[in-house]
Amino acid sequence: MTRDSGAAVTPKSALCEPPAEGEPYLLTPGPLTTSASVKRRMLKDWGSWDGDFRAMTAELRRRLLDIAGDTGGAYDCVPMQGSGTFSVEAMLGSFLPRDGKALVLINGAYGQRIVQTLDYLGRPYRVIDKGDYLPPRGPEVAAALEADPAVTHVVLVHCETSSGILNPVAEIAEVVAAKGRKLLIDSMSAFGALPLDVKQIPYTAMVSSANKCIEGVPGFGFVIAKKEELEAARGRCHSLSLDLHAQWAYMEKTGQWRYTPPTHVVAAFLQALAEHEAEGGVAGRGARYAENRDVMVAGLRELGFETLLQDGWLSPIIVTFFNPADPKFDFQTFYDLLKAKGFIIYPGKLTVVDSFRIGCIGCLDAAVMRRLVGAVAEALKEMGVEDATPPAAAMDERAKLVA
Repeated sequence: MTRDSGAAVTPKSALCEPPAEGEPYLLTPGPLTTSASVKRRMLKDWGSWDGDFRAMTAELRRRLLDIAGDTGGAYDCVPMQGSGTFSVEAMLGSFLPRDGKALVLINGAYGQRIVQTLDYLGRPYRVIDKGDYLPPRGPEVAAALEADPAVTHVVLVHCETSSGILNPVAEIAEVVAAKGRKLLIDSMSAFGALPLDVKQIPYTAMVSSANKCIEGVPGFGFVIAKKEELEAARGRCHSLSLDLHAQWAYMEKTGQWRYTPPTHVVAAFLQALAEHEAEGGVAGRGARYAENRDVMVAGLRELGFETLLQDGWLSPIIVTFFNPADPKFDFQTFYDLLKAKGFIIYPGKLTVVDSFRIGCIGCLDAAVMRRLVGAVAEALKEMGVEDATPPAAAMDERAKLVA
């Protein structure tokens, strides 16, 4: 910890204090509920060219590489202003050559967004689309790579938050490496809570964001990539502001961001990183999120709700539930009732069935999830919904697809 960053380690028991009065819990995939100590770190202004802030940027990069397990110095970390999608586009535009070809593994909206980005970039691609329910598996990825020697890169979403599915990244990374191709990972909603150690899972680059499992606030994403790939990306990117090589080279030379950095967000993120370490790093953070998921899923199932995914594919990040079959259930009314009780959830993002999502991440714990279950029960009663069982057709569709 640098002297000037001001980040302080908060005891684990104090990390999940209730939000300020009138502030709801954000049960979403980010932005999410942050600790009071993270919020307080944004009360000071920082000069973007000042030595103290340059030291904060260097510390941020080093700490993220530590979380990624880069003990050999083969990788580097490049923060990028903007939302996570900015960094995904920067990764694709910087590392996928114009004469390359991507194999995009899709099972939700964020895999589809990668394809949309590649369309804008004019990069060729093929897809394996598994729909909303299923993960891509190693053998089918291997078969696709054998069938198309032109594919140079495989692009995978680590945790597809439109459905809540946790994809088998280690299995796919092994296949991609064996076939001599390069792996690009969108770990936006997983990095920091689920293992993604470069010594265990070989990848060319991965991208995540400040406002996800590290529990910072929105304002920048970051790419962790092999240094040799960053070097090779010179002159390749389609965009001035999203050029990862240019951002990296400038930071290496000056210690500064090329353009105005989100100074307050960086300060908050350093506090979030200190709290992440105090909780036990990836293992500790992931264990809390998994307990949040288990308590919440068990409680809602007792009320009749059912998850879109079977248990083996439920991530500890966000869970998708079918809407109840009861005609008295209306999602907007349900949402408004829960918000009034102090909980903001997420609408569904599926095309086949009506659903909603509840996040497990952020500065919240099992006690909060038990309160949520109670609030859901109250909301159903106020709506006149006696049973939250989903439509039979939705369950039949799930059974058919996972058979």
